Amino acid sequence: MEAYFADPRHRFSCAIEPTGTVFQHRVWAMIAAITPGCPRTYGSLANALDSSARAVGNACRANPVPLRIPCHRVIAARGLGGFAGDRSGRLIEIKRWLLDHEASLSPEQPRQSETLEPLEPLEPPWPSVTRVQQ
Repeated sequence: MEAYFADPRHRFSCAIEPTGTVFQHRVWAMIAAITPGCPRTYGSLANALDSSARAVGNACRANPVPLRIPCHRVIAARGLGGFAGDRSGRLIEIKRWLLDHEASLSPEQPRQSETLEPLEPLEPPWPSVTRVQQ
Protein backbone atom coordinates (compact mmCIF):
# COMPACT_ATOMS: atom_id res chain seq x y z
CA MET A 1 0.00 0.00 0.00
CA GLU A 2 2.91 2.34 0.67
CA ALA A 3 3.96 2.00 -2.98
CA TYR A 4 0.47 3.07 -4.13
CA PHE A 5 0.42 6.08 -1.80
CA ALA A 6 3.84 7.09 -3.15
CA ASP A 7 2.78 6.55 -6.77
CA PRO A 8 -0.88 5.93 -7.73
CA ARG A 9 0.27 4.09 -10.87
CA HIS A 10 1.51 1.21 -8.70
CA ARG A 11 -0.20 -2.06 -9.65
CA PHE A 12 -1.08 -4.35 -6.79
CA SER A 13 -0.34 -8.01 -6.94
CA CYS A 14 -1.41 -10.57 -4.42
CA ALA A 15 -2.26 -14.24 -4.26
CA ILE A 16 -5.95 -13.57 -3.62
CA GLU A 17 -8.11 -14.29 -6.63
CA PRO A 18 -11.58 -12.89 -6.06
CA THR A 19 -14.53 -15.17 -6.63
CA GLY A 20 -17.51 -13.88 -8.56
CA THR A 21 -19.70 -14.40 -11.58
CA VAL A 22 -18.40 -14.37 -15.14
CA PHE A 23 -19.95 -10.91 -15.56
CA GLN A 24 -18.32 -9.60 -12.38
CA HIS A 25 -14.93 -10.84 -13.60
CA ARG A 26 -15.47 -9.04 -16.92
CA VAL A 27 -16.31 -5.79 -15.09
CA TRP A 28 -13.39 -6.21 -12.70
CA ALA A 29 -10.98 -6.79 -15.59
CA MET A 30 -12.13 -3.54 -17.22
CA ILE A 31 -11.84 -1.67 -13.93
CA ALA A 32 -8.33 -3.02 -13.37
CA ALA A 33 -7.37 -1.60 -16.79
CA ILE A 34 -8.50 1.96 -15.97
CA THR A 35 -5.49 4.25 -15.84
CA PRO A 36 -5.06 6.15 -12.55
CA GLY A 37 -6.21 9.74 -12.92
CA CYS A 38 -8.64 8.92 -15.73
CA PRO A 39 -11.91 7.77 -14.12
CA ARG A 40 -14.65 6.21 -16.25
CA THR A 41 -18.37 6.30 -15.80
CA TYR A 42 -20.56 3.35 -14.96
CA GLY A 43 -22.30 4.02 -18.28
CA SER A 44 -19.11 3.90 -20.36
CA LEU A 45 -18.20 0.53 -18.87
CA ALA A 46 -21.78 -0.68 -19.36
CA ASN A 47 -21.68 0.33 -23.04
CA ALA A 48 -18.40 -1.51 -23.55
CA LEU A 49 -19.90 -4.61 -21.88
CA ASP A 50 -23.29 -4.32 -23.61
CA SER A 51 -24.88 -4.12 -20.19
CA SER A 52 -26.39 -1.54 -17.83
CA ALA A 53 -24.81 1.00 -15.52
CA ARG A 54 -26.68 -0.58 -12.59
CA ALA A 55 -25.18 -4.01 -13.35
CA VAL A 56 -21.70 -2.45 -13.44
CA GLY A 57 -22.42 -0.73 -10.12
CA ASN A 58 -23.51 -4.03 -8.60
CA ALA A 59 -20.25 -5.64 -9.74
CA CYS A 60 -18.33 -2.73 -8.21
CA ARG A 61 -20.19 -3.20 -4.94
CA ALA A 62 -19.27 -6.91 -4.94
CA ASN A 63 -15.55 -6.17 -5.46
CA PRO A 64 -13.72 -7.85 -2.57
CA VAL A 65 -10.31 -6.18 -3.17
CA PRO A 66 -10.95 -2.47 -3.86
CA LEU A 67 -7.38 -1.21 -4.29
CA ARG A 68 -6.34 -4.14 -6.45
CA ILE A 69 -9.49 -3.74 -8.54
CA PRO A 70 -9.77 0.07 -8.25
CA CYS A 71 -13.55 0.51 -8.39
CA HIS A 72 -13.12 4.02 -6.99
CA ARG A 73 -12.15 4.95 -10.58
CA VAL A 74 -15.73 4.29 -11.70
CA ILE A 75 -17.98 7.30 -11.19
CA ALA A 76 -21.52 8.35 -12.05
CA ALA A 77 -22.29 10.52 -15.05
CA ARG A 78 -23.05 13.31 -12.58
CA GLY A 79 -21.02 13.03 -9.41
CA LEU A 80 -19.23 10.28 -7.60
CA GLY A 81 -21.83 7.55 -7.49
CA GLY A 82 -21.29 5.06 -4.70
CA PHE A 83 -18.39 3.26 -3.12
CA ALA A 84 -18.59 -0.18 -1.51
CA GLY A 85 -22.36 0.16 -1.42
CA ASP A 86 -22.42 3.58 0.26
CA ARG A 87 -23.52 6.86 -1.30
CA SER A 88 -22.46 9.14 1.54
CA GLY A 89 -20.28 9.19 4.59
CA ARG A 90 -16.79 7.92 5.27
CA LEU A 91 -16.52 5.57 2.29
CA ILE A 92 -17.42 8.34 -0.17
CA GLU A 93 -14.78 10.55 1.46
CA ILE A 94 -12.27 7.75 0.88
CA LYS A 95 -13.33 7.53 -2.79
CA ARG A 96 -12.87 11.30 -3.14
CA TRP A 97 -9.45 11.11 -1.53
CA LEU A 98 -8.33 8.26 -3.80
CA LEU A 99 -9.52 10.13 -6.91
CA ASP A 100 -7.79 13.32 -5.77
CA HIS A 101 -4.61 11.34 -5.07
CA GLU A 102 -4.67 9.87 -8.57
CA ALA A 103 -5.58 13.20 -10.19
CA SER A 104 -2.26 14.52 -8.90
CA LEU A 105 -0.44 12.73 -11.73
CA SER A 106 1.32 15.17 -14.00
CA PRO A 107 -0.24 15.76 -17.46
CA GLU A 108 2.60 13.97 -19.21
CA GLN A 109 1.78 10.69 -17.43
CA PRO A 110 -0.13 8.08 -19.45
CA ARG A 111 -3.84 8.72 -19.04
CA GLN A 112 -5.54 6.31 -21.43
CA SER A 113 -6.35 2.69 -20.79
CA GLU A 114 -5.16 0.16 -23.34
CA THR A 115 -8.26 -1.98 -22.86
CA LEU A 116 -11.04 0.61 -22.99
CA GLU A 117 -12.03 2.81 -25.89
CA PRO A 118 -10.12 6.10 -25.59
CA LEU A 119 -12.17 8.75 -23.83
CA GLU A 120 -11.39 12.29 -22.92
CA PRO A 121 -10.16 12.55 -19.33
CA LEU A 122 -13.00 13.63 -17.07
CA GLU A 123 -12.76 16.78 -15.03
CA PRO A 124 -13.24 16.02 -11.34
CA PRO A 125 -16.96 16.35 -10.49
CA TRP A 126 -16.15 15.82 -6.84
CA PRO A 127 -15.15 18.42 -4.27
CA SER A 128 -11.49 18.23 -3.37
CA VAL A 129 -10.74 16.51 -0.09
CA THR A 130 -7.54 17.10 1.82
CA ARG A 131 -7.99 14.29 4.31
CA VAL A 132 -10.33 11.45 5.05
CA GLN A 133 -12.26 11.78 8.28
CA GLN A 134 -11.70 8.91 10.69
